[in-house]
Amino acid sequence: MSEKVTKKAEESAENTEFASTLTKEERAAIETMPYEEAREKLVQAVQALEAGGLTLDQSMRQWEIGEALAKRAQGLLATVRAKLDAAQAEQSATAATAGTQSNLED
Repeated sequence: MSEKVTKKAEESAENTEFASTLTKEERAAIETMPYEEAREKLVQAVQALEAGGLTLDQSMRQWEIGEALAKRAQGLLATVRAKLDAAQAEQSATAATAGTQSNLED
């Protein structure tokens, strides 16, 4: 295969979007779910896949739902982790001067 043909195929593959089975409404619902609900629905999607008996289309849909739910849950956990890290950094910064004269001068 020539270099031009190979490069063209690579560009085409990069520009191909995944055909989603989820509607905009379903994606919006997942993007606003609280962590606990996203986690529970993720467990249900995994259980449906593990149980088997689904058609290929049903399996792909469950997989896509699971991916979206996992992304939501991970995003929420990352936000909480960032807040905890910021609080710990602030606590560490103030702990260095806690109970000292410099802390009382502000």
